[in-house]
Amino acid sequence: PFVWMVLTSLKPLAEVGIENWLPSKIMWSNYREVFAVIPFGRFYWNSLFIAAWVTFLQVFTCSLAAFSFARLQWPGRDRVFLLYLATLMLPGLVMMIPNFQIMIKLHLVDTYAGLIIPAAFSAFGTFLLRQFMLGIPPSLDEAAEIDGASKWQVYWEVIMPLARPGLIALTIFTFIGTYQSFFWPLVMLKSIAKYTLPIGLLYFDSTQGQSTHLIMAGVTMSLLPMIVLFACLQRYLVKGIQLGAVK
Repeated sequence: PFVWMVLTSLKPLAEVGIENWLPSKIMWSNYREVFAVIPFGRFYWNSLFIAAWVTFLQVFTCSLAAFSFARLQWPGRDRVFLLYLATLMLPGLVMMIPNFQIMIKLHLVDTYAGLIIPAAFSAFGTFLLRQFMLGIPPSLDEAAEIDGASKWQVYWEVIMPLARPGLIALTIFTFIGTYQSFFWPLVMLKSIAKYTLPIGLLYFDSTQGQSTHLIMAGVTMSLLPMIVLFACLQRYLVKGIQLGAVK
């Protein structure tokens, strides 16, 4: 499918769907035409902006929550963690209506904040980082506190550097998941100027008629950030998954 997508993006429209996969003439102009018929650059910026903010906030909040659940002692800690973890059992569609109602009351519909804030917290991310932090020897915390470190310093200067593989794994999962998100932006966004790439490509498909070659060109370009991100961080992703699974 990936090869077909790339080859189709380089074909003229008349050759789309024929048995010959290779284009008779490579049409690099298809990629320029995508920018001419829709504000593709704006869609690109929206997706990267939202995915970057969600990733930053989610990694930060999940690391704080994981540190509290893994390294701090407080009454009912494990029960609260199990309750928090139970939210993973709820399908996303079940939470869609109450989340949308909250966004209406907060006047965040059709805003960047309405896409970023609800996704800034993650039970999965908290669970993933908690497992990493549980594998770090408690003696490091004690040594840092004997040297006069506060809880924040233990979190920022001791735990966070040691949990780097887990942080990078969560960063990849979060960025790709947010960048590809379709249903929540479809519900929340009304203005074309705020469309993300998946919604923008749907808008392209519904307004430009049969333009399969241009849609494939748009999809190919939309995949580039994810390919670059994974290519740069894949060794950290594999290391993070291995460290999280083996104790």
